[in-house]
Amino acid sequence: MPRFHCPTPLPVGATLELPDGAARHVQVLRLQPGDAITLFNGVGGECEARITRMGRSEVLVEVAAHTAIEREAPREVHLALGMPANERMDWLVEKATELGAASLQPLQAERSVLRLSGERAEKKRSHWQGVAIAACEQSGRNRVPTVHAVSSVAAWLASGLPVQRLLLSLQPDSIPLSLQMARLSSQPVVFLSGPEGGLSPAEEQAARAQGFVPVSLGARTLRAETAPLAALASLTLGP
Repeated sequence: MPRFHCPTPLPVGATLELPDGAARHVQVLRLQPGDAITLFNGVGGECEARITRMGRSEVLVEVAAHTAIEREAPREVHLALGMPANERMDWLVEKATELGAASLQPLQAERSVLRLSGERAEKKRSHWQGVAIAACEQSGRNRVPTVHAVSSVAAWLASGLPVQRLLLSLQPDSIPLSLQMARLSSQPVVFLSGPEGGLSPAEEQAARAQGFVPVSLGARTLRAETAPLAALASLTLGP
């Protein structure tokens, strides 16, 4: 059944007009009155609805039933990452959403190739939030991860963070992630990964000073967009 994000209250029995994005998708799929669809508003659960009217641009639906189903990972993982260049960030946001990231924090690190600020940064953040919504529609997630505003590493480290903090590091004292996972509780985890070239020594030291435990992913060197996803998969799909 086609799934659409509808960021409004979804009371059972109500007739609603779909937001522009969802309405366009319904039009593209050539759905008709009487067809069943699934709606979710991003705060948990999903609703079955039926299309009641198709206009030139508007689509009306009747909410038929609500199901309190959850498809979230057993461990809440917040991903903070140095933004990779080009379109790789789009791919990273999409896959991180599919893998169950609770939120994503784009970071502008000292070695970042992609530089964003002001209106351009906000446009990118809004675009990435849309990518996350589309990934939820496809993957069946009913809770949409927040894509936070672009931040510097220093400013982000000074904000309130979960107690369990992991840092992807290439230093010799790094602990294999598989071993560190056995020491984690079920409480939320934040995982920090750098851009191309990694975090600078100063940034890594600042993270360690804030309680981040350095972890490694093995002997191979992974790309900036691959490493956080490998870690995220282990944290959300593993034991």
